[in-house]
Order: sequence, then C-alpha cells, then structure tokens
Amino acid sequence: MLQEWKAMEKPEEEEIRVRLAAAKEKLAKQQLLIKEQKIPVLVLMEGWGTAGKGSVIGQVIQNIDPRFFKVESMGEKSEEECRKPFLYRYFRRIPEEGKFVFLDSGWMDEIVKDELHGKLSDEDYAKRIESVRRFERQLTDNGYLVMKFFLHIPEKEQAKRIGHLEHEKDTVWRVSKNDLWQNRHYEKCEEAFSSYMKNTNLPSAPWYIIDAKSRKWTELQVLETLTQGIEIALSNQKLAVPLLQNVFPLVRMPLLAEVPLDKEIEADEYRKELKELQNRLGELHNRLYRKKVPVIIAYEGWDAAGKGGNIKRIAGALDPRGYEVHPIASPEPHEKARHYLWRFWTRLPKTGHIAIFDRTWYGRVMVERLEGFCSENDWMRAYNEINEFEKELHDWGAVIIKFWVQIDKDTQLERFNERQNTPEKQWKITDEDWRNRDKWDAYETAVNEMIQKTSTTYAPWHILESVDKKYARIKALKIVVEELEKVLG
Repeated sequence: MLQEWKAMEKPEEEEIRVRLAAAKEKLAKQQLLIKEQKIPVLVLMEGWGTAGKGSVIGQVIQNIDPRFFKVESMGEKSEEECRKPFLYRYFRRIPEEGKFVFLDSGWMDEIVKDELHGKLSDEDYAKRIESVRRFERQLTDNGYLVMKFFLHIPEKEQAKRIGHLEHEKDTVWRVSKNDLWQNRHYEKCEEAFSSYMKNTNLPSAPWYIIDAKSRKWTELQVLETLTQGIEIALSNQKLAVPLLQNVFPLVRMPLLAEVPLDKEIEADEYRKELKELQNRLGELHNRLYRKKVPVIIAYEGWDAAGKGGNIKRIAGALDPRGYEVHPIASPEPHEKARHYLWRFWTRLPKTGHIAIFDRTWYGRVMVERLEGFCSENDWMRAYNEINEFEKELHDWGAVIIKFWVQIDKDTQLERFNERQNTPEKQWKITDEDWRNRDKWDAYETAVNEMIQKTSTTYAPWHILESVDKKYARIKALKIVVEELEKVLG
C-alpha cells in the first residue's frame, strides 16, 4: 500500500488554518453525539518512528472532553501479558460505549516488528493476520468505530528527525533503537508495513495513510478523516450486520431430548473413582504448570442441574494457587458498556493455570436471546463470534473443555421444591429460577441450536447426565483427565 500511495497536495497555510478550525469544532460537537448514541471509538495510530504519532494524538484530544477519552501507549509486554493470548492486551483496552480510546501504536506495530526480527514463522504471521481481521471485524460488527491511521514519512525525513532529536540532550531519549533500525532498513520495513496493511485493509476498518511531513497538515488530515468516520458511524448505527457462514469443523451432537438420563453410579464405586481421579488430576495440574499449558473449563446447564457440586469436585483436586473459579452473573455496567466478550477476555488464565467458568459467554445465545437483552442480529451473529473466540484460545495453546449439565424437567422441579423447603438451601432458589423454568421449551430449543452450532473439533461440547449428580461428577473428572492427558502425553 505504501509503495502505491500518493500524497495529497498540501493546501496553503491559510487554508489549513481555516479547515483545522472547522474540523476541531466539528469533533467537539460530534463527541456529544458519540456519548448520546453510545458509540465506542477506537483510534489506532501507527506509523514510522519519529513520524509524530504522540503529537497528533495530543492535538486531537484537545477537542474532546477529558472524561470521555483515554490514551494508551503500548510499550513492551508485561510478564502477565506475555502469558496471555496475543490479543489480550488489546481487547482489555477497548473503550466503553460513548468513549474514545487512542492507541499510540498497537497490534500492527507488534506483529510487523516480530516478523521483521524473525520472531514469527510464516505460519504464525498468517495466524496473527487472521486474528487481527477477526478482532477488528468483531468490534465493528458490534457497533465500534475503528479508525486506523498510518503516519508516513520518507526515509530522508526520518533520518533528519532522528538527527535533530539526537542533537539535543533533552530529546535524545525519544529516539529508540527500533527507530534507528527502521531507518537503516527503511525499504525492508516499508515492504513489511505495506504487506500488513494490504492484508488488514477491511471495508469496515480501512487504513488511512497520512502524509506526516508537516505537523499542521498531519493534524488536519487525521481530524478530517476522523470526523468523517464518526459522521458515517452515526448515520449507519441502526443498520443490521451481515451474518457469516461458519467455517469451522463441527462435531455432530445429539439433541438434549435424545440423551438418556438413567445413568447412575453406586456409592462405593463413586468414592473409589472420585479419589483416584482427583489424585490423577492433581498430578496433571503440576505438569500443566511446568509446561505452561492454559486450561479453560466452561460450565453451562439447567438451573439446579448440579454445576456447583461438579465444579467443587474438580477444584478439590487442584492446587489453589493455580486455578480460579469465575461465577458469571449479569454483566456489571462497565462490562455491559463493552463488547460482550470483553469480560471473558479479561478473565482468561495465565499459561499453566486453570480458569473454571460457572456460566459463560454462551449467555449471549441463551438468556440474552430469550430475554431480549440483545437484537436477533446480535445473537445470530454470536455463534460465529464465539467459535472465533474459542479458536483464538485454541491457537494460543489452551485446552478448552465445555460441559452442558443435563437433567429433565421433573428432576428440576423436585430440586427446586427441596431448595425452597430447606432453610439452609433457600438462598439457592430465586424468582428468576421459576421464571426461567416457565420458558423451559424455549430454552431447550436455544440450547440445542447452541450445541449444534458451537461444538467444534477444537472445543466440543460434553453433555453430563446429572439426574444422578455423582455420575455426572465422575464423568466430568474423567473427561478433564482424558483431555489433559492428550496434551501432556
């Protein structure tokens, strides 16, 4: 893209001054509409070292209420970020609805730098590109405005700026080793930048190349492009997003009504197997930590099906320093104000650790679908988004184990009544549980569709027959042990 790009003709200084004033006024007005219409805006500022990314961001944010924006300078990864998926540190920084986030360099800079320095194989580079394309498309599909700028300067201009900064002792610190390396290998870097931008130039999140030789002219290009993007986003807000065909291999699953629920286990056998399986799981947990394999265990199921007891038996085998259980309730306001997967991205385990989710991201296609908390387009789109999310985790190296805890309607009623009539268990039963029970058939339809569309080869569903809770616990432990043994050998 850079090789074919031609800079626009720079206007006269007076014209720049007039247009700048108009663009600043327009952005100041637009930020109120952004807040009112709850549109989150993510601005990615990439470009050559010394091109002036920080300066441009500083000029743009002067036109926005400081309460409604955040600037993030993406430096070297922290130890925690190194032990999380590639996209983790970017996903956790996405803005709330009605607010701006400006990234001073981001995923482009990281990917291209790693490729140029031989830290990524061709296969890994291709995977990163695909991850970025999905990430950006998911954001825009979910109402985000993603603006991507590349500040471009010629080789000689970069060398001139480096020399000027190095000449002064108060500014020499602003010249990084990477800036110097870029200038020495300018053509190689230009080719890498171009290739990356071609591969990630999406209709919903295109690249804007900015002629950055002049400060005021740079500011004007960014401001006018940004305000135009905001204008389009405001007008397109209510448009439905096209649904994508699933491209991931699926595992054939039975309908819930086809699952026999007469499975049971004798008490003596249960105690024996429980002890053996927990001991084995404890051994595997130590090996997981040593080999730095992350594990995600996800639980969904009917109310009163026995998820809590099941989780307790798995957790009881683990080193408490190496796992965390996440009970997922209704999203908090700051969670609701972001992409629905944000609160799960931010709860992912470190490598070598286990995260157990009591309710999951599948709420999007169950409770949010049936209770009208999202649009039909939102939940229909979510099947593919969830498959993409789990593929990202799988490619990171995570073991993903998903359980649906199954009981029949009569068993649920029996357990509801027991909870209601037992004082120490009454906290477990709520009015919402009874309301959900009235929608059993609708929920069963939704669950069947969910399981059929998201049981992929890399993250299949496992159905736990839980009329006999003990049987379900042993089955879950066996599956977890088997899946970990596959990875650990």
